[in-house]
Amino acid sequence: MADYKTFSIETDADGIAVMTIDLPGKSMNVWNGDLIDEFTAFMDEFAANEDIKGLVVTSGKESGFLAGADLTMFGGMPKDAGPKDIYEANLRLQNALRRMETAGQDPKALMKGQATAKPVAAAINGLALGGGMELALACHQRFASDNGKVQLGQPEVQVGLIPGAGGTQRTQRLAGVQKAIQDCSLGKPMKAEEAKAAGYIDEIVPHGELVESAKAWCRENPKSVQRWDKKGFKIPGGAGAMDPRAVPVYAGASAMAQGATNHNYPAVRRILSAIYEGAIVPFDTALRIESKYFTQCLMEPQAKNMIRTLFVNKGAAEKGMARPEGVPKAELRKVGVLGAGMMGAGIAYVTARAGCEVVLLDRDVEAAEKGKGYSVKLNEKAISRGKLSKEKSEEMLGRIQPTADYNDLADVDLIIEAVFEDPKVKKDVTEKTQAVIRDDVIFASNTSTIPIKNLAKNFERSKDFIGIHFFSPVDKMPLVEIITPEGCGDKALATALDYVQKIKKTPIVVADARGFYCNSVVVPYLNEAALMVKEGINPALIDNCAVHMGMPVGPLALMDETSQELGWSIAQSAMEEEGDDYTPNGVEDLLKLFVEDLGRKGRKVGKGFYDYPEGGKKEIWKGLSDHFPLQNDQPSADEVKERLMYVQLVAAARMYAQDVVHDPQSADLGAIFGWGFAPWTGGPMSHIDTIGLEEFVRTADSLAQKHGEKFTPPQMFRDLAEKGQTLYGQAEKAAA
Repeated sequence: MADYKTFSIETDADGIAVMTIDLPGKSMNVWNGDLIDEFTAFMDEFAANEDIKGLVVTSGKESGFLAGADLTMFGGMPKDAGPKDIYEANLRLQNALRRMETAGQDPKALMKGQATAKPVAAAINGLALGGGMELALACHQRFASDNGKVQLGQPEVQVGLIPGAGGTQRTQRLAGVQKAIQDCSLGKPMKAEEAKAAGYIDEIVPHGELVESAKAWCRENPKSVQRWDKKGFKIPGGAGAMDPRAVPVYAGASAMAQGATNHNYPAVRRILSAIYEGAIVPFDTALRIESKYFTQCLMEPQAKNMIRTLFVNKGAAEKGMARPEGVPKAELRKVGVLGAGMMGAGIAYVTARAGCEVVLLDRDVEAAEKGKGYSVKLNEKAISRGKLSKEKSEEMLGRIQPTADYNDLADVDLIIEAVFEDPKVKKDVTEKTQAVIRDDVIFASNTSTIPIKNLAKNFERSKDFIGIHFFSPVDKMPLVEIITPEGCGDKALATALDYVQKIKKTPIVVADARGFYCNSVVVPYLNEAALMVKEGINPALIDNCAVHMGMPVGPLALMDETSQELGWSIAQSAMEEEGDDYTPNGVEDLLKLFVEDLGRKGRKVGKGFYDYPEGGKKEIWKGLSDHFPLQNDQPSADEVKERLMYVQLVAAARMYAQDVVHDPQSADLGAIFGWGFAPWTGGPMSHIDTIGLEEFVRTADSLAQKHGEKFTPPQMFRDLAEKGQTLYGQAEKAAA
């Protein structure tokens, strides 16, 4: 038997082989080129070797079974790869899985009962997602561990793809059309119990008996055939185009799926087509249909953009792509958090959850204890949902020390300041902290708008002062902006990146400017929505268009969430600091009206652009039109979408042109993970490349004529457009 590097094969006295997949140097098993090559080669041996009577497929990783495809394979494909190349490459894995479930027998012979296959069982010990679930479904019997770690799912749609290794076909043949559409088009993972109820898992067994249970089944079922390879097989619940049971499913599925995705994901339409067409043809034909639609997805910009940003670039950022070389890894055992308000409490929670001790300091112990209470509430919720044990909760909470005594900061390894957004307050706590901490401790400020250089003046060791900007709520938002002011040292940057990696967030490194990158784009976007309200555009049209465009919530609802009070405070701070240089944005009067005159400070007080009745659904404030009457001639939805999209694209373009954000990758990551910019685009820089710079500049100029200078694109983008270049192409050339 050949020697394989990506898995081991052990065959017992009964001829049952156990394939233990364990990719070297990987924390999780994935379908990469090496595994596909070796798996394909072994399936030839499995079919031909009469001494192998059956097969159990399992994992040697504690992290799980197999987490799908290594998406970097798609990014590394030759640029001249055409549809035929991609189609044939995809069919290779399809054929290998098919060879496994048929043991190389002719499907027609299996159907006629003239041949049988060898038994194949999956022993699933954890995550089985995407291609991992497809591998499991190609086995004749599926056993799952009772360890609580097992999850199955087809998340390909989340990167603009469809399942490409039989997922659309085997799911419907096991669980029926309706369940298959739901699981493939939404991409949500399911626990073992739900997967068993659907028919994707046959048995849940004690973890220690997982592999032996699978082997025993193989011994007891020496002649196994997949149900769809048996004569008379029918898809559960009906599936044919004229089957009266399936007609209402198909009729409603498209509307429901597209309603959930707002027609922004072509992959959803192709999933529906693959399931519909695959249900009415022989199984092997259905696999080729799926491969056709998979190829179509991969040939389009959307999947390439989403894979690049949501997988490749995100992974690179989290592995420390921007970390300076030659700086030793920071040992972060204890972290001091200054300020126990909403942000400080959230920072304390994620830091303690990561295993660090936390000194949570506020003006008095009562305020600090209240900040710790935030972690208590989050843990109680996790315990009630079975995601956290009481023992682990107590251990984690024991790491948070509430205090009002600065001397308790004497032995911390990192300081994160998160006090009220007031330069005077920040100056006071910085000076008091500096007096007690060690001389090698990095000081980081969490501020959303104040330039870090202005705060670094209060710290004697300016090279050790850096900005770490979290987003609210800290426990949920994945992005962290790291801001490097002039004079910031490599140690400060490396330590900040080490800390962000420890708490498992996604970092981007940006330059020091008011609002940094994310807020410099979000604020114009929110302001544009508020200006539309002032113009008399229907607020429901504004927010609905944003959601249909792919934003998680509308801009007016987002302003309520972040609070008009914060918006007004930021505006006042900017006016005070910039003085005569301050440029009005046109919404100062609206913010002042909402906060000072009407008390409509946002969702936290139950009223803003929306009313938030207790126990009821939010609704647009009926009195809004009294202050800002609706215009009779409302713009079209496309006009509103274009305006909301381009105000973000132009603002992001300016930040890139000004080198506030240093590369397209960081700009795209920051947008999607910082304020929820439409994920289907891959981010603003990817979207501009997809639109084409010439078209982007032309549309932006047209909007500038109608709505003002804020839509005027930067000169850098005009120059690139004239040269016929792309943003990513230029960045790759510069990096090379």
